[in-house]
Amino acid sequence: MKYQFPENFWWGSAASGPQAEGIYEGDKKGESIWDHWYEEEPEKFFNQVGPEKTSRFYKKYQEDIQLMKQTGHNSFRTSIQWSRLFPDNTGKVNQVGVDFYNAVIDELIEKDIEPFINLYHFDMPMWLQEKGGWLNRNTVEAYTLFAKTCFELFGDRVKKWFTHNEPIVPVEGGYLYQFHYPNEVNMKHAVQVAYHEVLASAKAIKIYHEMKLDGEIGIILNLTPSYPRDEANPEDVKAATIADAFFNRSFLDSAVKGEFPKDLVDLLRAISHLPETEIGDLAIIKENTVDLLGVNYYQPRRIKAEESDEKLAQGPMPDDYFDNYVMPGRKMNPYRGWEIYEKGIYDILTNLRENYGNIRCFISENGMGVENEERYINKEGVVEDDYRIEFVKDHLAYVHQALQEGSNVQGYHMWTCMDNWSWMNAYKNRYGFISVDLNQEGKRTIKKSGHWFKEMTSQNGF
Repeated sequence: MKYQFPENFWWGSAASGPQAEGIYEGDKKGESIWDHWYEEEPEKFFNQVGPEKTSRFYKKYQEDIQLMKQTGHNSFRTSIQWSRLFPDNTGKVNQVGVDFYNAVIDELIEKDIEPFINLYHFDMPMWLQEKGGWLNRNTVEAYTLFAKTCFELFGDRVKKWFTHNEPIVPVEGGYLYQFHYPNEVNMKHAVQVAYHEVLASAKAIKIYHEMKLDGEIGIILNLTPSYPRDEANPEDVKAATIADAFFNRSFLDSAVKGEFPKDLVDLLRAISHLPETEIGDLAIIKENTVDLLGVNYYQPRRIKAEESDEKLAQGPMPDDYFDNYVMPGRKMNPYRGWEIYEKGIYDILTNLRENYGNIRCFISENGMGVENEERYINKEGVVEDDYRIEFVKDHLAYVHQALQEGSNVQGYHMWTCMDNWSWMNAYKNRYGFISVDLNQEGKRTIKKSGHWFKEMTSQNGF
């Protein structure tokens, strides 16, 4: 079967500032929560590789953008590090950082690769985290200043903006399940953090539209479909609906419809966990919805009715309302411990078409992390990652089916371009189209998947 995609489909990959740039003498970048946490507890990071040792994009961006061209990119998403632009609380912009981002944006455009720029990718500046980070309402104002500054500096050339990448992750990681700083387990704090992220996003969208810039602004959400163990069992279905409210609809409904899911609000009200709000907030959220939605898809969530009495914490947790279900016979990526379920990408796009006004969207991340990829290096020094080619093809087949049925999906970005640093996992699993040799000054080599991607995108299909 031939899978043909529309003209002007966005082909490319995604990365982030903190995961790709690195830290260098004289770059005047301030400390983020990741820099701070690595200094405090380096042993928490795989092989003790910290954020200063990332993929050296700060120095190698010209070479990397050339490699994007060679791997068939017409678009590329990255993020602006808040702590690189505003290194401290003086409100003064770091001109060295501005020059770097200008150079990256100009280089992308010169090579006919459209820059997609995200503002927040889990990297709270430490000077703000010390005042509470997203828990503190003042961070919303600091964020809107950051956003406005970015629009002013780069909005003449950047036409695709995103307010947050996966805003549920700082909530889950930082305030529920302890895989992001500040590592709390406190659902009341988690709810407040989520609320402030939603409000900050809406305020940034408002500013962007008021500035009359001729681009569009959206948000990137990791949508993880919640499938009940048994569709015929009302308890399983109810549990899956609650999981979906917590992890998907919380940000999806507020971003696209401008309102919070009623079932989630009712649940939080019943346990006295509603966030603190101010008059006028809900109107701002209602009136400033996204122009465009980025969808990150990696894995499904399998849910059954709550069966275990085990408590994850003293206070309430989302997990009090459902249990995770291990589906027999599921296909796994053993390195990441994630189920591979390609149809999930189709189910998300169908849901957006049927229940969210068929909003213009694109697959903003999809990828496969594999450990010890050096096992697959051939005589020419190329990683033969046929498993990655198969993974992309199998997902694109379902994107194609959604397109045939009328989905408004505009593109597909792989995570990631060149292997990059991945939070606490550092370089444990590799995701890139291009390998990075940490022992040889970050030497780049295009993998088999990168050559395949070039061939596929030049034909707009496979």
